[in-house]
Amino acid sequence: MESPVGSRDLRHNIATPVRKELDEYALRVAATLQDLAIPTALISQRALEICCEPQELVIAETGADGREHLLIPAAERAWRHLSSAAKADGVSLRIASAFRNLERQTEIVRRKLELGLSLEQVLSVSAPPGYSEHHSGRAVDVAVEGCPPLEAEFENTEAFRWLSAHAGRFGFALSFPRGNRYGYAYEPWHWYFQGTEV
Repeated sequence: MESPVGSRDLRHNIATPVRKELDEYALRVAATLQDLAIPTALISQRALEICCEPQELVIAETGADGREHLLIPAAERAWRHLSSAAKADGVSLRIASAFRNLERQTEIVRRKLELGLSLEQVLSVSAPPGYSEHHSGRAVDVAVEGCPPLEAEFENTEAFRWLSAHAGRFGFALSFPRGNRYGYAYEPWHWYFQGTEV
């Protein structure tokens, strides 16, 4: 079984107990990719990096449906400040999706494959399990009233314009612009916390 790309880099200069946990996670990812018939060569070609699940998550927001959207503490604080600043400017943001574990990402990819989509089609809109930024607890899919969630038309909203102008102040960046190097479709709603603190 091939090791997931990037797992060796993660192990460099990391304490032994944490390294063991990373190795176990990398093995789970490799087994999942094999189960879904996703070649690791494809991961390499697209320069995807493995995303580990964090040890600590907190509730960043609870959706109208009662679903808890989880982020790492630093990302939650940054999101809280960002959304408050947006609200002060008359822009109301909400989280459509945040932390997603390896098993949930596997379900998403498997379901799309079972619907008859090709692997290429699936991986243009969904990350392979183990490689989704959502695993890190740092990514948010942002939604607003009046715009269907997770659709490219989010680009035409005041929310997107506000995020484009101000998200960087809070440590967030647009992960997948048009023509991104990872081969994903354009996702104007997907923002990733790059900072360590607000």
